Amino acid sequence: MSFRIRVFLLVAVVGLGATGLTVALTWWQARDQVGEAASASRETTETIRGELRAQALRNGTWEGVDQTLKRLRAQTGQRIRLVDPYGNAVADTDHMDGRAARPPGPVAVIVDPLPTLVLPVGGDERMATLTAIGAYREETVWAACLFRAGYTPLGMVGADGVPRHGLSGVDPETLEACRPGPFPEGTREADRLEVGQCAEAGCLREAFRRRITDSDVAPPTLLLTIGAANEPVRALDTGPVLLITVVVAALAIGGALLISRRVLRPIGTLTAAARRLADGDRAGRVPDDGRDEIGELARAFNQMTDSVRAAEDDQRRLIADVAHELRTPLANLRGYLEAIQDGVIEPTPEVFASLHDEVILNQRIVDDLQELALAEAGALVYHREPTDLAELMETARIAHRPAADAVGVRLTVESDGPVYADADADRIRQIVGNLVGNALRATASGGSVTLRAHASGDRAVLQVTDTGVGIAPEHLPLVFDRLWRADPARGRGTGGSGLGLAIVRQIVHDHGGEVSARSTEGAGTTFEVSLPLTGDRVSGAVPTR
Repeated sequence: MSFRIRVFLLVAVVGLGATGLTVALTWWQARDQVGEAASASRETTETIRGELRAQALRNGTWEGVDQTLKRLRAQTGQRIRLVDPYGNAVADTDHMDGRAARPPGPVAVIVDPLPTLVLPVGGDERMATLTAIGAYREETVWAACLFRAGYTPLGMVGADGVPRHGLSGVDPETLEACRPGPFPEGTREADRLEVGQCAEAGCLREAFRRRITDSDVAPPTLLLTIGAANEPVRALDTGPVLLITVVVAALAIGGALLISRRVLRPIGTLTAAARRLADGDRAGRVPDDGRDEIGELARAFNQMTDSVRAAEDDQRRLIADVAHELRTPLANLRGYLEAIQDGVIEPTPEVFASLHDEVILNQRIVDDLQELALAEAGALVYHREPTDLAELMETARIAHRPAADAVGVRLTVESDGPVYADADADRIRQIVGNLVGNALRATASGGSVTLRAHASGDRAVLQVTDTGVGIAPEHLPLVFDRLWRADPARGRGTGGSGLGLAIVRQIVHDHGGEVSARSTEGAGTTFEVSLPLTGDRVSGAVPTR
């Protein structure tokens, strides 16, 4: 199976799976919301009925219920309608909203404004029932009259379940005008007769309810309807869910195709370029203008191609440089040997000494090439230990002093004291020797070469500064290249093999350090080597040797 098909299937499966889970979650949440809406509707119905019943018990009348319905309409957003036992509308929020009354909704419950009798435990239940009947009649008359006079009765439920109303704060005239008159003796006699026929609590509660209902004092029981018949019923519509499912699935499949094409097209381009690179086309490049991971991969490929091309160019240049370096001395050796063979030149000791020097010079360049190859391959072996670089610089000065004296150059050492680095002492001496040798060749008689060693932060710094001819700014970046010489006219006899600084750079890098050069043409050059200080030296302690 191709990678394109695998990517497409993976993205499609992920997209369709996410779509299915989303649809299932949406369905589940919608179903729960419908159930919660039904539950909330029941709770709303009970809340409305409870508030209306409490108002009738408190005020003793249904008068003023319009304001309560308006408030409940604003809270619940429902159409509310109250109907008396004869089918007459007592209050309707449709009328309050200035619209024609709609057919009643499916929710219809009874609002019973009558209290439930609570009988005493261990007491005279008949007497308690008669007392509760009389108390309800009087309290209901009080409450209705005070409400019509503009007072809001303060109701509380007594021990018998009958509401009692506080009369504090009512002016005496209103209080006297609202005082209920005596009920007819026949009414009380009827109460005693019906209550006296009961022998159990259930019968007493029924007698209590009949007597207070027949008294024309209690507000009537009303029918409460909520909603309207022509309002839409909230239900789960599966059509939009299925439509969205199909659309999202189509988008997921289309997105999978686009993603697979967007990802695989540049990969195909990279694959073709890699094949061309393997076939020897080192100039091939791929578009790298993208800002995503594919663009980063393309840039990395182009960098790799440039590195391969540069490496091959370096290899060809190295081979050409080595051939050039060896061609002339080998031609000289061949010419001298053929001349001796033909008898043109006498084989004197002086001639053999000159040929020996040529062989030594050729051997030097071969040895330097081998050492550089080992260093670049990481095959050089280092024996690192804490080394005093200041002492090492002094050793280098003593070793090169005869050569400096021979060309009339003053060689000095400057240091601030011991400077320790974890390094291979022999390789560091080799570095310093190469730098000092180059400095002596570049410095005319009467000049000076200064060796410095000091600590800078957590680095040990070695400097070799001469007062020679210097290096041109355009040549300075090339000084560490293989077989490069500042003066092309100088040969191996006066300018070295051209490999010393390349070896210096590799050894310094193997030690975790850095090497650099700065120069002013005609005023001298400074080569600087920076190596990590040993842990003991950084902390201030000097290691013992």
